Amino acid sequence: MFWEIVITIVGFVFVIKGADLLVEGAGALAKKLSVSDLVIGLTVVAFGTSLPELAVNIFASVNGNTDIAIGNILGSNIANILLILGISGLIYPLVVTKGTVWKEIPLSLLAAVLLGILANDILIDRAEKSTLSRIDGLVLLSFFIIFLYYSFSISKRIEGQETLLPEKKHSIKQISYMIFTGLLALVFGGKFVVDGAVELATALGISQSAIGLTIVAVGTSLPELATSAVAAYKKNPEIALGNVVGSNIFNIFFILGISSLIKPLGFGAKSNLDIGILILSNIILFIFMFTGKRHKLDRWEAGLFLAIYAAYICSIFLF
Repeated sequence: MFWEIVITIVGFVFVIKGADLLVEGAGALAKKLSVSDLVIGLTVVAFGTSLPELAVNIFASVNGNTDIAIGNILGSNIANILLILGISGLIYPLVVTKGTVWKEIPLSLLAAVLLGILANDILIDRAEKSTLSRIDGLVLLSFFIIFLYYSFSISKRIEGQETLLPEKKHSIKQISYMIFTGLLALVFGGKFVVDGAVELATALGISQSAIGLTIVAVGTSLPELATSAVAAYKKNPEIALGNVVGSNIFNIFFILGISSLIKPLGFGAKSNLDIGILILSNIILFIFMFTGKRHKLDRWEAGLFLAIYAAYICSIFLF
């Protein structure tokens, strides 16, 4: 089991470092081509924090490891709200704008509800099995396009976005190196994570779904954790919470959309529990915006998020 753990950890290191290099290289290239900071912030930075999930899911889908692909996204989204917002909210109470409360958080909830509908062919159509088909993938990608349009329409009002943009100037040779190395690290890292996760699940005698929901999900969410924690420390709560909510929308609409286009993803009935937890997490987040001071995630609420997440993780391995 030692080597399975080593392979998985090495995979995470490659994936996260690869994403970092690719984001920096792509951002520097965009600036050299005179692309605005606005566009860079909405594309390069937004895509960058979800690159680890994308790399892992592509390999999982191609290899037919659907439990890891699904568990990775559901687990990442649950961790984003309960774990990452929990940690960020403890660092600094998160006060957000009215738009985030009434638009982005409900959109994140809509993404989770839509996934629950598309992934329940057995309940809705009385089919023999539930599958996220290629048609479902196109539906998710259509919603992603709408989300991108919305993001561009409100982006000029997001404060602190410039803190996430590349600052250093690089030569074309350096940019090429970063992009190539980043892509290469993502490819190898994604393969290592999936292979290591499958072998680790076998060695521990637990399901691939459990590994995907926990170890893989938290590992691929490390960029979001770093971004939100730093933003909270710098007292920039809009970025801290917006990064998490945006990532959750991105993960379902884009990454699951792409994954199901590559290969239809079979959903087990047990995944409904995880989808339910995700929906409930979004609802609690929305409610917390109206308890105490309006539009604010207080420290006690962040602590409650962490407690719920701990209970959720325990339930995966105990039941």
